[in-house]
Amino acid sequence: MALNQISLDKINAFCQNTLAETLGMEFTDFGDKYICGKMPVDRRTHQPMGILHGGASVALAETLGSVGAALQVDLEKKTCVGLEINANHVKSVRSGFVHGRATALHVGRKTQVWEIKITDDDGALVCISRLTVAVIDRN
Repeated sequence: MALNQISLDKINAFCQNTLAETLGMEFTDFGDKYICGKMPVDRRTHQPMGILHGGASVALAETLGSVGAALQVDLEKKTCVGLEINANHVKSVRSGFVHGRATALHVGRKTQVWEIKITDDDGALVCISRLTVAVIDRN
């Protein structure tokens, strides 16, 4: 499916009944080689100290990067799977939302590399992540 045939509604529906829905993630914007989304900072995403769990940030990063990668391929022939992800957590958040923007650094035939920046409601950097994705044949 061509990028111009995709809508935010379709992307959000694609993630129903997944971890993304469980954590309250929502895609908010996308375009050529980027995708954006947000996630609430609440009981679903807190760690025991009452702040955003680093794993929740990584889940948002991998979700954005993986869906962004999938938008770059013909999903009838290919699929995208995560190979490696890293994350640096630089600021804590107690409430509100975190907002992520995944940007493609490399889109190749076999691999893709995505940078994901996660910010708080005020635009301060919370987490920066890099995701490497394998592009494989669909079985």
